[in-house]
Amino acid sequence: MTLLGRRTVLAGGVAAVGAGPGLIAARWVGDDVTNRRAAALVRGRITQPHAVRAGDVTTDSAVIWARSGDTVGRLHCRVDSGGVRKRSLRGGVANPGNDFTSRLVLTDLQPGREYVVTTWFAQPDGTAGQPRTTRFTTASDVPTPTSFVWSGDTCGQGWGIDESRGGLAGYAAVRALKPDFFLHCGDNIYADMPMKEHTHDAWGHSWTNVLDESVTKVAETLADFRGRHRYALQDQHVAALYAEVPTIAMWDDHETLNNWYPGEVVDDDRYTTERRCDVLSARGRRAWQEYMPIAPSIATPSSPNGRIYRRIPRGPHLDVFCLDMRSYRDANGYDMSTDPGVDRGILGWEQEQWLLRELSLSTATWKVVAADMPLSVATSHADDRDSVAQTDPGPPRGRELEIARLLSGLKANGVKNVVWVTADVHYTAAHHYSPERAAFTDFDPFWEFISGPIHAGTFETETPDGTFGPEVVYAKGNTSDLLPMSPAAGNQFIGQVEIAIDGRLTVTLHSVGDGALWTRAFDPAHA
Repeated sequence: MTLLGRRTVLAGGVAAVGAGPGLIAARWVGDDVTNRRAAALVRGRITQPHAVRAGDVTTDSAVIWARSGDTVGRLHCRVDSGGVRKRSLRGGVANPGNDFTSRLVLTDLQPGREYVVTTWFAQPDGTAGQPRTTRFTTASDVPTPTSFVWSGDTCGQGWGIDESRGGLAGYAAVRALKPDFFLHCGDNIYADMPMKEHTHDAWGHSWTNVLDESVTKVAETLADFRGRHRYALQDQHVAALYAEVPTIAMWDDHETLNNWYPGEVVDDDRYTTERRCDVLSARGRRAWQEYMPIAPSIATPSSPNGRIYRRIPRGPHLDVFCLDMRSYRDANGYDMSTDPGVDRGILGWEQEQWLLRELSLSTATWKVVAADMPLSVATSHADDRDSVAQTDPGPPRGRELEIARLLSGLKANGVKNVVWVTADVHYTAAHHYSPERAAFTDFDPFWEFISGPIHAGTFETETPDGTFGPEVVYAKGNTSDLLPMSPAAGNQFIGQVEIAIDGRLTVTLHSVGDGALWTRAFDPAHA
């Protein structure tokens, strides 16, 4: 093979790099003589230490995320489809102010088409750096089979990357199912749970964590939160998944700290420089947005940092509605009030009205509501009631009043085929809600599916609050009161949704490593 000339390899600009991305990329892997000679030529150029990611892919748009490492450079992006270059774009500059991350929003894409995106960072003199590639397929604008996998909770309870146990194997399980996208329902990091190098669970499983300074203490500074997000990106299964499968990212409490709410001041001696949750969550939110493939959010009077609840249109059969059940909630605690005031809730008045309006306007066969947490599984501590449910099976109280308004509004507007998916409680379950079993009856029956953790401790299953009439059709978690249970015990869970060309929807709850646990198909005409 003839080596590329210096001019071809090192020339800056979109055209020069675009002329031979396959050849350049090949010389960044392997250890043969040709690769070593090529590496010498490109020494000092900007690397991409993490997989490039695609996110929020719709029928005509997508978000591309990349990180330059620790070198200032401008993001460049080449978009190919069907072996033909469609466009070359320049993005923002990666610098210390954004922790060397950058995003590009791709618009005017064609529905139902596979795209291959190659990214690199250029130095100020135009010298192009290491390329990386990801791929995705836009949603079709005609009825087409589609699928996605969801879960949540990554590296929780001190269980990080143990290479002797295969790393973050849950991400490999997601990739093996070949979904059109992966939906992470929150707790992408555990900013409040430090890791130790060596530990074990109550079941006798030993665990050896890969460690860096970002995961050995609670996150307080912006740099701390950023480091937590970088941690999981070093895992081989995470990198492989992101190179092939686009994601939809949500956040929950552990992106800041356990069970936080606006206005809270945390009483925890591990926090030595900052205990105001408003400050900690602002830092956590900034780091989360820097590291997720999500478009820059637009500020509103009620969301000065921009709102992150949103609709992701996925073609005629599917709309995904991502909620934010953390930013607008009232204070945690045991709330037995029946006052229907709009200042009481988990979504906040604007998000509640947005969700009702958008669900009512949706023409998709299925409307999937991606929630941070289940509607009826209550947290166990009355003085820190983090959940919607209040453990009272009677009429709606406290935050349940907001959900009651929403469910009643959906019935009044004739909205059908609404399915809820979530994670958070560290077990998997299928819940069917029906007014026939409920204290509150002004709603149509619906299903809620729980799946997780993808890589964290496993908890016991819970009996849900009966206000909205849930029936536990299936549940699996930690069958003992022994805690902690590590991922080594095998109870890690992901959920899968498949929609056929005729609109029939199938939900399957999987165990990582053991395959399908429970499955059921739903006819959209009789769901």
